[in-house]
Formats: sequence, C-alpha cells, structure tokens
Amino acid sequence: MTWEYEEKAWAQGYSAVCGVDEAGRGPVAGPVCAAAIILPGGIVFDGLNDSKKLTEKKRETLFAAITEHALAWSVSLVDEKTIDEINILQATYRAMRQAVEGLPTPADFAYIDGNRAGELPVPHACVVAADAKIPSVAAASIIAKVTRDRLMRQFAERYPAYGFEKHKGYETRAHDEALLAHGPCPIHRMTFLKKFYKKHPDAPR
Repeated sequence: MTWEYEEKAWAQGYSAVCGVDEAGRGPVAGPVCAAAIILPGGIVFDGLNDSKKLTEKKRETLFAAITEHALAWSVSLVDEKTIDEINILQATYRAMRQAVEGLPTPADFAYIDGNRAGELPVPHACVVAADAKIPSVAAASIIAKVTRDRLMRQFAERYPAYGFEKHKGYETRAHDEALLAHGPCPIHRMTFLKKFYKKHPDAPR
C-alpha cells in the first residue's frame, strides 16, 4: 500500500483528500455504516489493510491509532428502517455522502472503495479494492467496521436471543435458528429476510 493515489490528487491541486468506505451492506440486521477520513500525508500505521483482512483485535488497535492521528474523520449510520425504505444501495450512498459532509475539516477530493458512489459533495474517484491500495480508504474501512461492530455488540445486550455480538447481523445458521425461534427484532432488515421467509414460510414474523 502506497500513497500514489493521494499523491496523484495532490498533484492536481487538491489538498484535503479523504478516503471513504462502508461496512454492513450484507447483514440482515442493523445499520449500514460509512466513514470518511483525511490522513496526514505519508503517515504509516503498522498493519494497515482492508478491515476484512484484519482480526478484531488488530482493527481495534488501528482504530485507536487512526483516530488519534487523523486530520479529520467522520462516520455516518443509516438504519434498517431507511434501508427497507430506499434499498441498501441508496442507503449506502446516503451514508457515504453524510460521512463526507460530516468531516470537521472539509475534504476537497474523495477516493471511494468500489465502482460507484452516488452523489458526493466533492470531486471523487472510485477505485476497486481501494481499501487494500489507498491508505485513507483502508483507514476508513477500519473506522466503519469497528464503529458498526461496537454498535452491534450493544444491540446484542438489548436483544440477547440473536447472537449479534458474534455474527454482527450477518445471516448464519445460529442467526437463522434464532429467527425461527423468536421471529425478527426491531433492527432486522425485513427486505433482507424475504429469502429466509421464502425458505421458512411458517417462521414467526
């Protein structure tokens, strides 16, 4: 992972380049979370990488270091009700836009992980696998993932029957068994449970 992408933007005259990434597009429960972050150029964080390639312990360690040294960072959550209303793609776009807008120091350019980003308030470029190539995007992926995981652990205390502290809302066998036994709780994405109910039409709703 190098600074070549940020350097390219700086060479074009941009001075506050942020990375943007999301966590939680796939789960059947809980919000989608996006983070935006501006890092000081050239800073090195040991083990910085795509959050999915890191252990939970390493993510937490990096979260502390990143938030301490970042020039600016912001997170945005879009809840399950909104996801059901506008669909997960639009909810993800909204979370990313709000994260960029929420930066205490405004960005003037953004790199986004993936191949599309919706409308953003600044010029931007989408890069596939950016969370493994661009330091600020990797940092954003960690901020988003840790923020969402912490929230799901809080939901686990409120709704202890579902095991959210383990699977963070993703569909697992244990999660399906909890749904079969108890039905959905208030943080489930009902549009994401259509396949589950097609497979288990007699499950409680």
